[in-house]
Amino acid sequence: MIDVTAIFDIGKTNKKFFLFDKDYKEVYKEYITFDEIKDEDGHPTENLKALQNWLKSVFNKILETSKYNIKAINFSTYGASFVHIDDNGDVLTPLYNYTKPIDSEIINSFVEKYGPKEEFLKTTGCFDLSLLNSGLQLYWIKYTKPEVYKKIKYSLHLPQYLSYIFTGIPISEYTSIGSHTALWDYTKKDYHQWVYKEGIHNILPTIVSTETSINMNYNGKRIKIGVGIHDSSAALLPYVRSIKKKFVLVSTGTWSIALNPFVESQLSVKDSSGDFINYMRINGKPVKATRLFLGNEYKIQIKKLTKHFNVSEGYHRNVKFDYDTYFEIIRDFEPMYKWESISTEKMPPKTKIPYDKFEHAYHQLMIELVLLQIKSVKEVIGDDDIKRLYVDGGFSDNDLYIKLLSHHFRDKKLRTTDSSLGSALGAAISISDKKLNSKFLKKNYSLKKHIPFIIK
Repeated sequence: MIDVTAIFDIGKTNKKFFLFDKDYKEVYKEYITFDEIKDEDGHPTENLKALQNWLKSVFNKILETSKYNIKAINFSTYGASFVHIDDNGDVLTPLYNYTKPIDSEIINSFVEKYGPKEEFLKTTGCFDLSLLNSGLQLYWIKYTKPEVYKKIKYSLHLPQYLSYIFTGIPISEYTSIGSHTALWDYTKKDYHQWVYKEGIHNILPTIVSTETSINMNYNGKRIKIGVGIHDSSAALLPYVRSIKKKFVLVSTGTWSIALNPFVESQLSVKDSSGDFINYMRINGKPVKATRLFLGNEYKIQIKKLTKHFNVSEGYHRNVKFDYDTYFEIIRDFEPMYKWESISTEKMPPKTKIPYDKFEHAYHQLMIELVLLQIKSVKEVIGDDDIKRLYVDGGFSDNDLYIKLLSHHFRDKKLRTTDSSLGSALGAAISISDKKLNSKFLKKNYSLKKHIPFIIK
């Protein structure tokens, strides 16, 4: 039998189960998706019951096999989500989606009590006030659903609820508390005063370290059960553990999030006016991050370009960087794209495409998008002396994105990594005693170096 660590990696769309061996090599995986259900207001939400049943059935099935010997289990999930349970451990409400809008009166009353808003956002590492900051959900329930609120014994962040399903022990954990929840005061390294004034701390279980695990007898087997981890903090962990020098990680996808885990200072008032946000490392230290809706905007514009030039859907994936095309565009550069999901000062009122070739229009698009990415990365670096950039996720294999980024950051060492396992591996690493060495990323993440192109 192979000794393995089991990980449930729960995204908004895909639910994944992995088994990793002692060297963090994936030896088994299973994926599933569930149709969303609706909450009492008709807003889409996670089918928590279906998720819970799947967790148990998959885990019990693996326990019964003669091939794998499960030594430990942990959980990585998306954030900004609470599960509220009563005295019997029964779930009291739907898993409210962080996209659900809440009444402006609730926000206004909150700001009136605990503002000014800019100061509050700065100390809590949030960039707005909405259900994306899960602490606001507790305030919202308290004042709009008081009968439900009275029944809450514990409110558990989603990673900790998944752990609770297996252990029956309610706990809180740093990365879930500290990732844009509006609960944590980074200046005091404690819950914000509003949490105590509202009495909300009474329904938040004891805080434990992310590296905590509980040794349990589960179905007759001794298994180490982790307390769960926020997925963004999990994805960052393999880099933090294996790289000794300062770096910024640019995690690309629908959102491109630039993460600086080496900040010493809190967010400033200036930061609170932009797309700045705080995540938290497993040791409780803040991670300064900037968000850019890069993948979403790329998808919108590619759809339009594909139609405009009448090319196949996947045509854009094969376009490679061309220096002459690039030089031609930047010689008399002007923005040509009107963004739909990003707002910038210099964008034109309407998209104009003066090119007769898809490749030229695509180069223009990528130059403009990468300029936004550069701004985002520079903002998160701030005054820090950081010489290393790591890029993972969907854009790590986009030839134009990488070459343009490498060109603009010629003073930095740019590396790309390829791991769809990022947060799952991070969850496995967080409950392991094994040290990572400098070769870990090369061995497990297909680490690649990139040299800036030569300027003719």
